[in-house]
Amino acid sequence: MSLSDALRAAEEAGLDLVEFSPDANPPVAKIIDWGKYQYQKMKDQQRSKRAAKTSDLKQMRFGLKIGSGDLDVKLRKVRGFLADGNKVRLQVVYKGREMAHKEIGYALMEKITEMLSEEAIVEQQPQMAGRNLSVVIRSK
Repeated sequence: MSLSDALRAAEEAGLDLVEFSPDANPPVAKIIDWGKYQYQKMKDQQRSKRAAKTSDLKQMRFGLKIGSGDLDVKLRKVRGFLADGNKVRLQVVYKGREMAHKEIGYALMEKITEMLSEEAIVEQQPQMAGRNLSVVIRSK
């Protein structure tokens, strides 16, 4: 259909002629109500924005001298975060002279990631930041 025929058809219908794909051969155009099209597009964007769940970064801190019962309670909470679709930063906090024995913290972090290996994968390898050893995990 020629451009003049398309413009005439759009004018007779009381609608707008909108070019969607100018690079195509021949170019693709539609006769639509432009205001209604923009409104529908905006509503679709709002719906998709509402439906998209943003994953938060939760954090769980551990001391070097944590007991097995306390560790189980904290890991249960971490599993809940992972089930909700959040990423979790696990942090081992060194206090006082504990900085002299960093290998204990790395061993604890290894133990924790091993206990969570069925539900989660390590996204960021363990790294020291000041007095904290941290690792980021996410659900499989």
